[in-house]
Amino acid sequence: MQSYMIGWGHTPLGRLNGQDSEDLLVAATREALDDAGVSAGEIDAIFVGHFNNGMSAQDFTASLALQADEAFRFKPATRLENACATGSAAIHAGLDFLAAGRGRRVLVVGVEKMTDSPAPQVADSLLAASYRREESGIQGGFVGVFAHIADQYFGRFGDQREILARIAAKNHQNGVDNPYAQLRKDLGFEFCNTVSDNNPLVAGALRRTDCSPISDGAAAVVLVTDDAARDARRRIGFRSRVQVNDFLPMSRRDMTRFEGAERAWATGLNEAGLTLEELDLVETHDCFTIAELIQYESMGLTPRGEGYRAVLEGWTRKDGRLPVNPSGGLKAKGHPVGATGVSMHVMAAKQLAGEADGMQIPGAGLAAVFNMGGSAVSNYLSILELERA
Repeated sequence: MQSYMIGWGHTPLGRLNGQDSEDLLVAATREALDDAGVSAGEIDAIFVGHFNNGMSAQDFTASLALQADEAFRFKPATRLENACATGSAAIHAGLDFLAAGRGRRVLVVGVEKMTDSPAPQVADSLLAASYRREESGIQGGFVGVFAHIADQYFGRFGDQREILARIAAKNHQNGVDNPYAQLRKDLGFEFCNTVSDNNPLVAGALRRTDCSPISDGAAAVVLVTDDAARDARRRIGFRSRVQVNDFLPMSRRDMTRFEGAERAWATGLNEAGLTLEELDLVETHDCFTIAELIQYESMGLTPRGEGYRAVLEGWTRKDGRLPVNPSGGLKAKGHPVGATGVSMHVMAAKQLAGEADGMQIPGAGLAAVFNMGGSAVSNYLSILELERA
């Protein structure tokens, strides 16, 4: 059974003072329903992505979705959590609900409120997405985890700090055109490549510009079955969708490659009957610039150790052979953990619907979303296509 995204909502991302998780969730939900032309009473189930892990005192978030509309009362609402891939986990749960024939329309909403918590608390909450038995001693929290990955990659393939700066500069430049983005400033390569008071080292070789920011925000989508999509003004279909999980301990893996991501990409492209070259754009999980670099290799854009070629030859720019993160990615758009996967799907859907304004990749008809939890532990890939009339 085919399922479609027919509507979406998205709050701005960033430090959203005066708005808590409930406010953000309600705002994104109402916008998505309105955009889809669907009433709350027509929704058969609700799936909420919310990582939290102590960053917000208000938990049990699934039930807060009912605050958006009284017609949600008595409908099933379930919270999903899978580290930084929480939003995609919620989308997959909604799609599974539809595929099982349990309903015709679902609401999926991802939300996170991070900035009300002290930075050390946020850092510790995020570190829980690593294997604490072995990795809690890594200096710098979760940034330190990816700094450790960068050190291993550099040790095998050479120092790539300049390449990481170019990835950061690309994504900041893209973020200028994203009205939802937290960081809408074109910082330029020289700034991103230079350690300074405004761009200090955070952990290991990673500078502030190599790291996604702490963010608040929410995003929502309405998913429907084929028969419920007939009157929709646009339909974004799932050509394929894949989840691949890998070992949690980094000690059991070669961290210079993301094997779970490799398998997700290979499986997803095969199930979609596509090659990478047929995609028009990718929204990928650049929690840190080293993650985006390794993901170029995971998706098969370059051989292992040669991700730098995609950067130096401009392949991943908006006018390149495969634009990557035209939204600005997590690096510039922001990374409200529970909302991130849903946000990435909204960004790709807007591209396919021709509604991405300044971010728009002309003629986009096929897009991929790769959302990753932890250090490439939970790996979700969606390949999306515009259903043409």
